[in-house]
Amino acid sequence: MKHSSAAVVDHRANAARFIAEPGRSQWHDQALWFVRSKRDRATAQIPEWEALRAHGAAIKRHVVANLGDYLAAFIAKAEAVGATVHVARDAAEHNAIVHRLLSAAGARKVVKSKSMLTEQCGLNEHLHEHGIEVVDTDLGERIVQLAKEPPSHIVLPAIHKKKEEVGALFHQHLGTPAGLDDPLKLTRAARAHLRERFLAADAAITGVNFAVAETGAIVICTNEGNMDFGTALPDLHIACMGLEKLVPRAEDLGVFTRLLARSATGQAITTYTSHIRGPRRGQQLHIVIVDDGRVSHAADQETSDSLACIRCGACMNTCPIFRRAGGLAYGSTIPGPIGIVLAPHREPSRARKLPDACSVCGSCSDVCPVKIPLHQQILTWRKRLADRGLMDEMKRAGMVVGSAVLQRPWLFRPLAWCGRMAMRLLPQGLRNRAAGAWGTVRDVPKPPAKSFQAQWKARKK
Repeated sequence: MKHSSAAVVDHRANAARFIAEPGRSQWHDQALWFVRSKRDRATAQIPEWEALRAHGAAIKRHVVANLGDYLAAFIAKAEAVGATVHVARDAAEHNAIVHRLLSAAGARKVVKSKSMLTEQCGLNEHLHEHGIEVVDTDLGERIVQLAKEPPSHIVLPAIHKKKEEVGALFHQHLGTPAGLDDPLKLTRAARAHLRERFLAADAAITGVNFAVAETGAIVICTNEGNMDFGTALPDLHIACMGLEKLVPRAEDLGVFTRLLARSATGQAITTYTSHIRGPRRGQQLHIVIVDDGRVSHAADQETSDSLACIRCGACMNTCPIFRRAGGLAYGSTIPGPIGIVLAPHREPSRARKLPDACSVCGSCSDVCPVKIPLHQQILTWRKRLADRGLMDEMKRAGMVVGSAVLQRPWLFRPLAWCGRMAMRLLPQGLRNRAAGAWGTVRDVPKPPAKSFQAQWKARKK
């Protein structure tokens, strides 16, 4: 299911629906915090972790500053070892290229390994419209595909689904027994179902984690082995990648493979790290590289750092809002803090409310393996969208009033006193209502009798 490009994403309303379901927000929060805790333990075992982060950040920023040179080098090397490279200006051109390649090969059944780029481009829908069946082979991706939903997380795409919901889906589509919700048995059923698709596939489509300019190789990191299985049998392999996936040299890969798995799932390394340099004998390898605004993004001095993202999902696992609101609340293929930064580059009007889905706690920046200052860039987008007239009128009016009050201490002090006294007198229920949406899901504490300034003066004395 492709996200609509028309309606403005209302994160608050979307999150409210997720939170309203009894218990879902709590276990979603706990599940992601468990992954975040694994990340902390894994990184603590690497004494040079911060130096590794700094090194990875420097490499990616160097690539972003020299995209043209590394793109040309990669194309030359990849074609020298037998691959065919295509460069697409946008999502529509990407989809057209992939469709043309599949049609030329007579491919009607395709297996696809997880690729956020193809999700972003709406490739599945495009190919289905032309009579080509696409089966996502990552277990989480297959679950949401059967549910006709987008992924809610870039590493854990079905993290928002309960096992009972997965069982019901599999009963409907795979014929498993009604009421079966044992994860092991469901996984075995999925494996048998996907095995048939692998064997019948005419072509394979994959994403790309890293593309090495020095060698022309592409590197794909997975935990299920579905990419290797999917590309082993068909005679056509199409690898789709964003322009920013380039890295300069083979020796740079060691930096990113150490950063990626630890940040994503707390593993030392992904179970499978597959290096593909040219097609195997008798196979065609086509690499489709997509710009879709990345070149212009690279020229944006304030936010170009976000192109360094290696799609580990660590910022989502740590974000207190994402953990409680769920990834579908963001209405974007890439949700969470990194999604808040990337979405306005593509569709500023549609994404204009997303930068408000942030408490600016800075935890996302703290865990980012390539040191993207995400919370600062979210603040940058708040200012930009306001400057472009894309802030809600009520919020704009509130900001004007708030600015006037905060700049005038003589006005702020009496108004703060009145507000504090009123909130002290209100019963808990009314106090929660007065706090607006924040107070609908938590109790607003009773304000102290004395202001901070008064307490500070008393303490100093």
